[in-house]
Amino acid sequence: MITGASSGIGYELAIFCAKDGFDLVVVADEPEIEQGTVYLIQKVGKDMRARGHGRILITGSIAGYTPGTYNAVYNASKAFIDSFSFALRAELKDSGVTVTCLMPGATETEFFERAGMEDTEIGQSKKEDTEIGQSKKDDPVDVAKVGFEAMMKGEGDVVSGFKNKVMSTVASV
Repeated sequence: MITGASSGIGYELAIFCAKDGFDLVVVADEPEIEQGTVYLIQKVGKDMRARGHGRILITGSIAGYTPGTYNAVYNASKAFIDSFSFALRAELKDSGVTVTCLMPGATETEFFERAGMEDTEIGQSKKEDTEIGQSKKDDPVDVAKVGFEAMMKGEGDVVSGFKNKVMSTVASV
C-alpha cells in the first residue's frame, strides 16, 4: 500500500514497486489520509504479522528532527511518524515484518505548492542552485530509489542525500 501516490515520492515508489512485481494499493488526496497513516499501517501490518512476513516503508522526514519555525505542525507530525516507525520496528522485531522509515529532506515535489510555501527560500529553489543561500531540492526518483532499496534490504531507517544526512546528524546532536 502506498499513500500519497499521485505525485512526488509516493508516485515514484509506486513505480519501483510495480516494476518489482508487487501488488499495489495506492491511496492519495483523501482527507482521511492524515489520520489514515497509523490506521492503515495497523490494518495491513496485522495481516503481515499473521503471515510472518512483509515490508512496511513509512515516509517520515528529516524535518522531524528539528523545530519547524513556520512549519510547526508539519515538523511535529513528521517527528511523530519518525518516532512511530522506530517503535513499530521494535514491536515487530523477529515477526518477519520489516519497518523502514525513509527520511528525505526538501524534494522537488508539489509539497511546497500545496503547503503555500512557494514564497519561502526552499519553496522557490529548484533542482539547481538559484541564488546564494538556496540549495537544490532532491529528485523524487532518487529519494524513492533510496527508500525502496532500503525497504527491500529490511533496513530500519534511511536518510536520503548526503546534505540531509549531515543535517539530521547535526540536529541529533
